[in-house]
Amino acid sequence: MIHRGKFDADFERFWALTYDEKIQADAALLALHFVIYAMGTQFTPLTSSQERAQIAEFYVSAAHQALRISGYLSRISLRTIQAMVLINYFLMNNNHASDAWSFGGVLMRQAYAMGLNRDPELIVPRASALEKQQRRKVWQAVLFQDTFLTVLLKLPPTATISDVSVESLNDDPDGEHDPSVFGRTGTPDVLPNPMRISNIAPPPTTLLPHELADREYIRTMWRLANLVQRNVCISRSLSRPLTSSPRDKSNLLAQFRALYNNVPAALTKSISEDTVRSCHRQAKQCLFFRSNYHHSIMLVLADENELGGVKCDIRGAMEAAREAISAFFELWDYLRTDAGVWWVFQHRAFEEALMMARLLVLQQQPDSPFVNASKSPADDPLRMGVKHDISRVIDILDQVGSGAPEMQKTRTEVLRTAFEEIQW
Repeated sequence: MIHRGKFDADFERFWALTYDEKIQADAALLALHFVIYAMGTQFTPLTSSQERAQIAEFYVSAAHQALRISGYLSRISLRTIQAMVLINYFLMNNNHASDAWSFGGVLMRQAYAMGLNRDPELIVPRASALEKQQRRKVWQAVLFQDTFLTVLLKLPPTATISDVSVESLNDDPDGEHDPSVFGRTGTPDVLPNPMRISNIAPPPTTLLPHELADREYIRTMWRLANLVQRNVCISRSLSRPLTSSPRDKSNLLAQFRALYNNVPAALTKSISEDTVRSCHRQAKQCLFFRSNYHHSIMLVLADENELGGVKCDIRGAMEAAREAISAFFELWDYLRTDAGVWWVFQHRAFEEALMMARLLVLQQQPDSPFVNASKSPADDPLRMGVKHDISRVIDILDQVGSGAPEMQKTRTEVLRTAFEEIQW
């Protein structure tokens, strides 16, 4: 959601200013700088986790202060929204999900006030091609964050009113590499270092391969967020069944599977150490898509509606949960630092393991509809695999929750209690 070329130009321009000029700079830009430093610190191995936390907290505090100086509650810009989205992720990763929920409410109001939820061709028709694309990307980031946080917290989604279409974010490079849009005046600025690579080599006129992959990833997650928001978030926030009849459930699953069938193969396959080494960026995108998609499918398959005749598909829900949790295991195996930071990944894994434990207990009942329930669990690879996955999640959560000992204790105790109810 941040244009790399524009950010680099703004960054170099700021550090080239004199002291007197620096103190007159846009405080929202400084907020964006500081929160990037804060999040970067969260993912940087340091001598101790305490040192990392202290440095990261210092930077995010500076980002908050810069936002206040900028008057972010009454003066809004793309930089402000970008900084607020990252602050929200910082709060989640720092085990302050309730703070993130509250701060996200302010973020959503400001995004609406700025009209990011509106088609830029209608609301800012004279804006540059780059600004229109950036508005689409930033709205998608706000929508995605709101949707998948509300799935976990079972609270009402707020990014519900929009007329920006996914297809409007196309692969047209128009404006993406135009240096004239990097300056405040709309004309090319002279960068402080004439030997900077962008001055020596002409900027590309087409999207680079990773930019094309990013664009496809953004559209994929945008479509998924739209589907999940309408069909999962709203019902869960009201404690209602997701579907009204077996036919309705079948149709909803068909919508999810149709989306999956049109996703690039790179986002659906398992990753390996070689994948991380050769395509680090795409490996992370793959894990985020698989985790969110299969978690959502798990919720739909486990859905029940007694009045509508909808029953829980125990086996299907377990299989979907295992698919979702495999993404977390791959993150843990190949990107250990990231696995220890991303709260949303950790909490999804907890929810998936808890769901699997409860489904295993459910199938122990005499009237269980579980396939092959009469057989010994040792003869059923699915049940054996599920139990192993739950045990592994408990072991991992014991290691990654040290930054919030109370949450760590509560989460692992709840999961252990559910695990102990499995009678084999």
